[in-house]
Amino acid sequence: MIKIIYALLLSLLTALPAWADAGDAAVERARAAYTARQVAGLERAAANVPPEHVLMPYVEYWRLMLTGRSDEARVADFLARYPGSRVAELVRSDWLKSLGVRSAWAQYLAAYPALQKPDVGHRCYAYRAEWAQGNRSQAREAVALWFSGRDLPNACDPLFSQLMEAGFINEEDVWRRMRLALEAGNIRVAQAVSRSLPEAQRPAPSVFDQAARDPARLLSNGKRDLGQRGERELALYALGQVAKSNSRAAESALQKVAPKLSEAEQQVAWARLATWAARRHEPVALAWYQQAGDVAVTDFQREWWVRAALREGDWKTVQRVIESMAESSRAQPVWRYWRARALQANGQRQAANAIFLSLSREHHYYGQLAQEELGPVIAAPQINIKTGGENVAAIARTPGIVRAQALYALDLRSDAALEWSWAIQDFSDTQLLAAAELARQMAWYDRAINTAERTRELHDFELRFLAPYRELAQQAARDNQIDEAWVFGLMRQESRFINVARSNVGAAGLMQVMPATARWIAQRLGIKRFDTREMQDPARNIQFGAYYLKHVQTSLDGSPVLATAAYNAGPGRAQRWRSSQPMEAAVYIESIPFAETRDYVKKVMSNAMYYAQRFGQPSVLLKDRLGVVPSRKTAVAAEPADASAEDE
Repeated sequence: MIKIIYALLLSLLTALPAWADAGDAAVERARAAYTARQVAGLERAAANVPPEHVLMPYVEYWRLMLTGRSDEARVADFLARYPGSRVAELVRSDWLKSLGVRSAWAQYLAAYPALQKPDVGHRCYAYRAEWAQGNRSQAREAVALWFSGRDLPNACDPLFSQLMEAGFINEEDVWRRMRLALEAGNIRVAQAVSRSLPEAQRPAPSVFDQAARDPARLLSNGKRDLGQRGERELALYALGQVAKSNSRAAESALQKVAPKLSEAEQQVAWARLATWAARRHEPVALAWYQQAGDVAVTDFQREWWVRAALREGDWKTVQRVIESMAESSRAQPVWRYWRARALQANGQRQAANAIFLSLSREHHYYGQLAQEELGPVIAAPQINIKTGGENVAAIARTPGIVRAQALYALDLRSDAALEWSWAIQDFSDTQLLAAAELARQMAWYDRAINTAERTRELHDFELRFLAPYRELAQQAARDNQIDEAWVFGLMRQESRFINVARSNVGAAGLMQVMPATARWIAQRLGIKRFDTREMQDPARNIQFGAYYLKHVQTSLDGSPVLATAAYNAGPGRAQRWRSSQPMEAAVYIESIPFAETRDYVKKVMSNAMYYAQRFGQPSVLLKDRLGVVPSRKTAVAAEPADASAEDE
């Protein structure tokens, strides 16, 4: 079906060459041979691809990667023949890393400026190349790479050694990175970083092992020498690990080791305990944050401090902690909105309105909430800028877009999406809307939505919020007596209307129904001989997804917010995150412990607002749609243990 759509579209926009079918088959064989690393098979297939085929750059790229990636002449020829293309970027990236491995610094510096999207490894090679040429002007920028809790490419190790020898990275910087790694839970990275310390100061490998394997035992071992800084850092890590599951056990352990910690280290410990308590919605979190003090708290911890204060209705703390964040954090829409809410609650209405007004011009969840705080007088009409005809035809002839269409027609979806993204990266708003319309005509819905969302000044919300499968969704919504706009808001977030979408945990189809959930629903509906492959059928998938959405809503006191959270993370979790008191739903959402689920619920509910407007539903405020989350009562009935959300 995809090939038919592709052929019909191109027949309207461009002349389809007579050799297309034979060439496409040869491209598919070439791709298969490349994936299997079969040089002879790749060469045979490549010989049957016409030189003018739109995907010849890919065929040549596959050949180069298998047989000539170290051949300077072939690399230079490829870059000259396909300038500015995605495959040229891939070749240049690979070639630069080969130059870096060989310390060919003059060549590296000559080629590096043409790389559009260097990764950390490229940047490390570039700094090393500058250093080799005697240029140390960017040493401070290079040092900034060091301060990461993540594992970094091997290419960076010699750079860091040079910076240490020259005194740009000192011993305190090593301790700082070790702590960053431990805070991020990357204990092996911390152990590797510790090797840059003087041998007498390094914790023994056995201490790292015990901290990872049995942190409670590490803390209870009275023989630990907490006079050593390394031992204390691992004790702080162990306290955080214990606090993950048991706040009181962590508090008890901290009180025992506190006399051997400095005041600053005690504050760091209290901040870690407070953050885990906040993520479990324990009221003690606020008191522990107070013991930590502002200086010892990171911005990530401040975010949870704010969330804990929101759940307690402590608006003065909300305002104070947000205002103590770094500017980069404070500028995020989430903290701008809650700061404005805090200012409003604390009697500073004029300052709050200035923030709400700025946010209201942005098209997202917080923009919608901010708009509602200002009232309908300020509301601006939603404008859908339409494009078509020659604009779409011109975009369809763009080389990168043509390649993306060809890859999509061959069902090489990953390459097609990457090629499309590369092609549109410098498009104007008008071009983006034309490209989005082209993708819509191809039924390539996720590209249409993603492309339409990139516009800056001109917008088409009908493209951003496409509504394919409308009849199926309407029927499912009617059958289950739920809001059609909500169903579409969830389906858009789950799959972007990719019917073949499949998550890494097995969720399938438009509404990403898990296999166990699908079997459970089939049993409830009395469907005999059900096969989970039926989840690829749009009608069956939407039927099951809407049924489950209604079921969890009913199980969770009718709250659409709780049901949306349950759809992503499971009903048990959605239930546990409630309070013993009714709570503003926006506060409940903001304090969801899983970053994925928190973002998911916001987007689903925001999407539903746009779909309600598109479908001409009676106007309802987002705040009213969210409502109030009722107080926690009894646990929900047992459900399939399907939840794909991950902790942050």
